[in-house]
Amino acid sequence: MKKFLCLLILPFLAATSLCAQRIDYNDIYRFPLSVSFEYQNLSSFTDYGFAPTAYYDLSLSARLPLPVLPSLQPFLKAGMITLVPPAVFQEWAHVHWYLMPGLAYIHRFSKTLEVGAEVAVGASEAVFPELDPDEPRGSPTLLAEVGARVALDPSFNFSLDVHPRVLFQLALTPLTRFNGASLGIGFSASYRFGQDPDAPQAVVRSIRFGTLELPPVYPAMQSWYADTPDSLGAVTVTNTEAFDLASVEISFFQNGYMDSPTKLASIPVLEAGASVEVGVKALYNAKVFETDGVIPLTGELVAEYVSRGRPFRQSMPLSYQLLDRHSISWSDDAKVGAFITPQDSALRNLMSFLATEVAPDVAAPGIAPTLQTAMQVYGMLKALRCVYVPDPTTPFTAVQGRTEVVDSVSLARETLKLRTGDCDDLTVLFCSLLEAVSIPTAYLLVPGHIYAAFNTGVAAASWQDVHPEKRMTFAMDGSLWVPVEVTLLEKSDFLGAWRRGVEEWETAAGSLDDRRFVKTAAAQKIFRPVGLQQTDLGLQYGNPQTVAAAADAARTSAERLVTAIVDAYGQSARTGGTKREYNRFGLACAKFGRYDQAEQAFAMALSLDRSYLTALLNWGNVMVLKQQLAEALRIYHEGEEALSAPGADGAGLLPLFLMNLSRCYYELEDYERSRQYFERATTADPGLADRYAYLKTAAGGGRQAAAAPKEDLLFAGEEE
Repeated sequence: MKKFLCLLILPFLAATSLCAQRIDYNDIYRFPLSVSFEYQNLSSFTDYGFAPTAYYDLSLSARLPLPVLPSLQPFLKAGMITLVPPAVFQEWAHVHWYLMPGLAYIHRFSKTLEVGAEVAVGASEAVFPELDPDEPRGSPTLLAEVGARVALDPSFNFSLDVHPRVLFQLALTPLTRFNGASLGIGFSASYRFGQDPDAPQAVVRSIRFGTLELPPVYPAMQSWYADTPDSLGAVTVTNTEAFDLASVEISFFQNGYMDSPTKLASIPVLEAGASVEVGVKALYNAKVFETDGVIPLTGELVAEYVSRGRPFRQSMPLSYQLLDRHSISWSDDAKVGAFITPQDSALRNLMSFLATEVAPDVAAPGIAPTLQTAMQVYGMLKALRCVYVPDPTTPFTAVQGRTEVVDSVSLARETLKLRTGDCDDLTVLFCSLLEAVSIPTAYLLVPGHIYAAFNTGVAAASWQDVHPEKRMTFAMDGSLWVPVEVTLLEKSDFLGAWRRGVEEWETAAGSLDDRRFVKTAAAQKIFRPVGLQQTDLGLQYGNPQTVAAAADAARTSAERLVTAIVDAYGQSARTGGTKREYNRFGLACAKFGRYDQAEQAFAMALSLDRSYLTALLNWGNVMVLKQQLAEALRIYHEGEEALSAPGADGAGLLPLFLMNLSRCYYELEDYERSRQYFERATTADPGLADRYAYLKTAAGGGRQAAAAPKEDLLFAGEEE
């Protein structure tokens, strides 16, 4: 009896301890209907007055797991219980024909093993064929049972059970001899309808993907596809089950062009019947930019989730086209930014060559360094004979604004190697070269055309120091920008390309839609530069002829620009005729290295007013720049004496005269007098001490003087 109780209790304990498991095998491997055949040997706890020679139960049963709780399984059992007594008690032979409904609790804690318990009640008709010689006797009987099951499931559809139970009988007639309990140990074989969820043909489809057609992929937009959540569109993800799905992960993968799947969404719980919209993006690797021509691809949209405690994976193929690496559509002007590649080593090498071999020979004082660099780049491209060739298949005039047309843009390194390109190719090349040395650039779009611009770094208020015509520069965010029509490389110098760029911008001034100014930095926040495999282009730009041609082109442009700026100041001075106008003229001449003209301008200002000490100071500075130090000292001392006189005006100029005297004596290696004037200057204006600390250090004589920088000469822009 103890063994029997253990058989009853152990399944309940096992079921209770395993209920906490995360995976619900009862739900995963539930079946709609099970049909069983069972044989059970019975042993009575009641003394019948004899020992039966055979006492057994044969039955057929059907079980139906509840859909919402498959561990509970109502069943219906029909069968016959046969008792065969010894020959001397043959009259007590009988058969129970019974029908019993019941309820089982079954817990499945693996695919192949389950335990449970069950109860059932029913009725039978006990037939005693030998009890009455005249006719068989029957006895209606109430039946009840409680039992346990341990099942081994070699497959989803077949199960073998061990079934211990206690059967209770209660006759409803005077035939009560067999009332009481019996112990049964039986074995059953079951066939379970349904399909094995692990079978290949039974793949779980709890997720339904909506329709999604991927657009063609442009390699140059690689960063945009990675950063924009719905860059490839959006898809609806629906839970088709009547229960929740957990830990839903949606991703997109393209074999060969991704290092790992691109994660699209993480959904902790996707409720039964619920739908969510998921944006599709793609983290392509560098191989995406190694394509030539159009490549058909099939990617995979993947959903991984936990259904009823078990992980599953679904996928949906997505076919689309990977376009040529040069492809672009003009749906967004910022896309051009992806082709501007300042990190390209080939471009940096060229700019380094310009800085070391060309720039030193053509440096023009007074012109903004960025403007000089742009002139040198233009001159180098001209010397390399880069020419404008319209695209015969998709000219810019035909594709601008047509988002459905696929255009082609070459990288700067490719255009540099081929030495030809259309307007977008040459614009990308020019901007890339300037960006390679950290000069901010932009590209301008006007009807049917695109060309370059760059930031001079000069304050907007100082436009006259960039070009005498204000219209020739664009004020943007406090700085002056210069446009360059790069397609004129073959036909014009830098100044001509500059002017053409301005004219094209003015011509398109009808509305904001007719022209657009796109800064490269802003564009590349959306479309980062494409990834490049750094290789040497083998360019021969270092031969003497190319260097000479580049230097000559840059030098000519610089000289013409300086002449135009200085002449404009001169014309203004002659028109105004005032001392201040001539002083401004002289300052412009000094700034741009036209020292003779500067000297004449300051002299003219002094001729109009001999007491105009501002012009006197500036004249002395020009003498220093011309290395006529003795004459400079004479002029400075004249100013010092004038300002030291009782009642003299212009006290603000005195520290400037004194410091310039200190500097001049420093260059003459008269350190003692340099020190004296330094101390007088810093007493008058302590703010000058840090700027001219080298003068104080060298004071006292006996040491070799370092060359004083030209930039620290103190000019005066107006009368103090």
